[in-house]
Amino acid sequence: MSSQISEADQELLLLKLDIFKIRGKDKQGHKILRIIGKFFPARLLIVEVVKKYLEEHIFPRLGKRRFSVLYVHTGVQRSDNFPGISGLRWIYKAIPINVRDNLQAVYFLHPGLQAHLFLATFGRFLFSGGLYGKLRYVSRVDYLWEHVKRKEVEIPEFVYDHDEDLEYRPMTDYGLESDHPRVSLSPFVSSYSMRCIL
Repeated sequence: MSSQISEADQELLLLKLDIFKIRGKDKQGHKILRIIGKFFPARLLIVEVVKKYLEEHIFPRLGKRRFSVLYVHTGVQRSDNFPGISGLRWIYKAIPINVRDNLQAVYFLHPGLQAHLFLATFGRFLFSGGLYGKLRYVSRVDYLWEHVKRKEVEIPEFVYDHDEDLEYRPMTDYGLESDHPRVSLSPFVSSYSMRCIL
């Protein structure tokens, strides 16, 4: 993460984009902290501002109650809105122990193959305190409702659109077909060309 705007403007941006929102409950009755990864302007923020924002606006609202995180990974691009592994780890370590202890589950919606592989390989080393064991991969919105109360959590329309795309192109889930629009909509790339990989 890097900064191109003032810290005050970074805080205002975090407030405006509504990236972090506490609303709804999971099936165990725990509050949900919803995080929309696509809205996270990683190139414009510094980690200290994100930490300060969480300390002032999110952690106090969680209090001493148990909670779960719904992280929506749909549309996250490494170059635009991904804070980087060191940024994620720094933010995780900045979470107060009492808040971290109350975290019950992390529902990771639309993780993709790269996220699966990375977390399976390095997740236990990067995130202490049992976070890796609380991680639940959710490949479709319909599967999310097995864990989260449907009408209590707001899911953006682009997430449903991505789900629909996955229904028609299921190999995208496994990294065998690109989900990049320039490749998938290109008349020169046949979906049959992926068979040579198998």
